[in-house]
Amino acid sequence: MEVHAEDTPRHSFWFWLLLTGGAFLLLVALLWIAAWHLLGGSGVKTGSFPPFGSNNIAVVDLKGVILSPDKIDRQLEEYANDDSVKAIILHIDSPGGGAAASQEIYHEVLRIRTKHKKRVVASIESVGASGAYYIASATDRIYANQASIVGSIGVIMEWINYGDLLKWAKLKNITIKAGALKDAGSPTRDVTPQERAYFQGLTDNMHAQFIQDVAAGRGLPISAIQNLATGRVWTGQQALPLHLIDQTDGFRVALLDTARAVGISGEPNVVRPSEPKNGLLDIILKGDSKLGFPNPGELQSLLEKSPAFYYLWE
Repeated sequence: MEVHAEDTPRHSFWFWLLLTGGAFLLLVALLWIAAWHLLGGSGVKTGSFPPFGSNNIAVVDLKGVILSPDKIDRQLEEYANDDSVKAIILHIDSPGGGAAASQEIYHEVLRIRTKHKKRVVASIESVGASGAYYIASATDRIYANQASIVGSIGVIMEWINYGDLLKWAKLKNITIKAGALKDAGSPTRDVTPQERAYFQGLTDNMHAQFIQDVAAGRGLPISAIQNLATGRVWTGQQALPLHLIDQTDGFRVALLDTARAVGISGEPNVVRPSEPKNGLLDIILKGDSKLGFPNPGELQSLLEKSPAFYYLWE
């Protein structure tokens, strides 16, 4: 039986076009996935390559003592500019930290809400106190577990005085100054009454700023926050009737509620900034407290600790 050329099935131009196009799209998808894993593992934020679609909720972790606003501000700004991210959840487990650092993150949250019109909520895990609560108060809604610790609206200033140690070691501190309060808070001697009044005035002013900002963030009268601004903490269960939080639920509920609030039906995609992985050299040079390696900079700071103001629950 003879088979003639005209009897052989021929595919149309469109068939080959679709086949080539499909192969190209598959290649692009594979390259995209490879880039996602490669860059994520090297420390690039996963928010730079969000999952397909636009039903994304970004989660920014605020954990430990707040010493600098840079990292959190950078992550918040990235997600604020990402149109695929519909809302941001601040996942908080922190006792607070530096007064100025906490205040700066507070204002960044407000800026994102007003300028970008993007929903930001706080979900407090174990602790969201002092500076961490300050930041949470700027969000659209605060979730906390019933046993979470929240509040501590207050300011603390402290430093180490090693004047007696210098005397014991027969060492003398020599200071030349211009201005009566230039060396106020010197760790080598006792505080004078004038210096104590000076520092108290600064502390009271920062306390007033704390109260005013929390009242504005929570939409409450300043007098209502003043009555609570004793530095005391409450459990989430106690904080709810005081209007310090909005709901006693955990992170999962906060995530699903936030998704519904921004029009996402079903399970939202969660994006988080990735963290760079420390190598052995980083552990040795920078220290890693989890592995028992002290950070040389932290040890030095204990000896050189100068007066500073903190929104910190201790």
